[in-house]
Amino acid sequence: MKLDRIDIKILSELQKNGRMTYVELAELVNLSATPCLVRVKKLQAEGYIGGYSAMINMGKLGQVLTVFTEITLRNHRHADIARFMSAIQNIEQVIECHVVSGDYEYLVKFVASSIGEYQSLMERLVEMDIGIEKYFSFVVLKSPITKYHMPLTNLFGI
Repeated sequence: MKLDRIDIKILSELQKNGRMTYVELAELVNLSATPCLVRVKKLQAEGYIGGYSAMINMGKLGQVLTVFTEITLRNHRHADIARFMSAIQNIEQVIECHVVSGDYEYLVKFVASSIGEYQSLMERLVEMDIGIEKYFSFVVLKSPITKYHMPLTNLFGI
């Protein structure tokens, strides 16, 4: 499926407010409701829309620790990478994992209730012998800018 500017606008608007009605969405992208609904269903079927969720204000719930961790593996064989990925993908506190270039292989974003919970988690990961050679932790003190949507119209020249 090749996306056109209307598809990009639909995705852009839905990521900002996935609860709007199809009539509201249609107005924002200059379509009538039925063609808009057809496009959304097609975007869902093709996997461009992976689901809908609520953005939770964690500050309202209580104190949460966010840590970015640089991780380097001892070996880079396919089996070692697969074992590492298998282990961390099952950890609920891991909310992002990126393969990156530079001095380390992975940048992992953890959320935990405390520094103690995070440290226990990292100790367990090292003890699991999943290939971690070294890791460096960066505790988030404050997040003055947090965006939950991608600038799709800018990225794709719409």
